Amino acid sequence: MSNRGDREDGDRAGGRSGKPLRGRAGRMKNGRGSGRASTGMVRLWGRHAVEAALKNPNRSHRKLWATREGVESLDGELPSDFPVEWAQPADLARLVARDAPHQGLVLECAPLDDIFIDDVLEGDPSRPVVVLDQVTDPHNVGAIMRSAAAFNACAIVTQDRHAPPESGTLAKSASGALEILPWVRVVNLARALEEIAEAGYWRIGLDGEATTTLGEALPTGPVALVLGAEGDGMRHNIVQHCDAIAKLPISEAMESLNVSNAAAIALYAAATRPL
Repeated sequence: MSNRGDREDGDRAGGRSGKPLRGRAGRMKNGRGSGRASTGMVRLWGRHAVEAALKNPNRSHRKLWATREGVESLDGELPSDFPVEWAQPADLARLVARDAPHQGLVLECAPLDDIFIDDVLEGDPSRPVVVLDQVTDPHNVGAIMRSAAAFNACAIVTQDRHAPPESGTLAKSASGALEILPWVRVVNLARALEEIAEAGYWRIGLDGEATTTLGEALPTGPVALVLGAEGDGMRHNIVQHCDAIAKLPISEAMESLNVSNAAAIALYAAATRPL
């Protein structure tokens, strides 16, 4: 897919490639259950989210509701036997969350297979791991996924019970990143941080009250960036499982940043440090 992350969702870059989008696809080869919160079918909407899901070989698709204009906006051709139900925009609006910008496309598909943490830890110092401690807003988690994919993170890790499920809202905010960024959901986040450390990662928790800046705390080796929920921040037990606590050097005129903004800045810092 072309790099269109800096464009508005309603814009298109160039013409259609003519390359076929995938039809009903197989599941992830090494998928193993770890209790993903989303069960049954997932409904995705919006061009970026739907297009990325259609191109994902690890996603099984059930049905696409679409306008003619919506299908024309896709980068690629649907297989001739793909299950499409043509609809009017008002009909699609009844299939999604209120006022959701479906852009003429609503896709029903199976949730992605679960992934274990040892499936994604590469030990590559240029590819950080993002760990979220009870960040529950799907818009924030989706936006963090988008930044993580943009800065080549190897995975995002969340707790299973205190994170949003796979959903259309999250996928729309992720703008396609849900399909390309491994998402590991774990029962015990502290234990996951122990496994991350055992794999050679330096775990840095972000906290506005820290005395050390992120730039000072970043190592040259593999790093895991740990962010807590807005307001409460990281839980005490998660702080105890970090190797360093650091802050972003923001102006004293602002108390804090939105967690998705903080994640984007931290990912940029990790991507541009000397290795």
